[in-house]
Amino acid sequence: MTHVAYIGLGANLEDPLIRCQEAIGRIDETRDCTVSAVSPFFKTEPVGVEGQKWYVNGVIRVDTRFQPRSLLACLLWIETDMGRKRQTRWGPRVIDLDILLFGNEIVEEKNITIPHPLMHKRRFVLMPLIRLAPHLMHPVLEKTMTELLREIPQDDQAVKEMGG
Repeated sequence: MTHVAYIGLGANLEDPLIRCQEAIGRIDETRDCTVSAVSPFFKTEPVGVEGQKWYVNGVIRVDTRFQPRSLLACLLWIETDMGRKRQTRWGPRVIDLDILLFGNEIVEEKNITIPHPLMHKRRFVLMPLIRLAPHLMHPVLEKTMTELLREIPQDDQAVKEMGG
């Protein structure tokens, strides 16, 4: 059985756009995963830790036969293989891969929460996500991604679409 997952990507070290594109390629090359859509990329102001470079963020749609925990394990392996070191929460990173949504599933287990618990508060997640699926419903909040984006204050975070 195939599931649809939306995965957020972000990086702000070592040529972040190239790193995001590399991660997309690695996910697409993974057995039981096919990247079926890629959002535009956005330059985004860092959240949580000041004094770091701006991020490049985007979202991909993945068709997968993995279950949520197996997909998470795959993403964590890709992050580690690409050089991700978990040192500072919300600190600089070479790549960050987060499961935002996994079909309409709600998962609350140790080390995995789906939908992503902060996605509805993050402009840098919702702006690329609505480019792929503006009418997609959040399975807990029961609002579309577009409605959730409208609820975030305009001055909350600088997010700018990157040119072609």
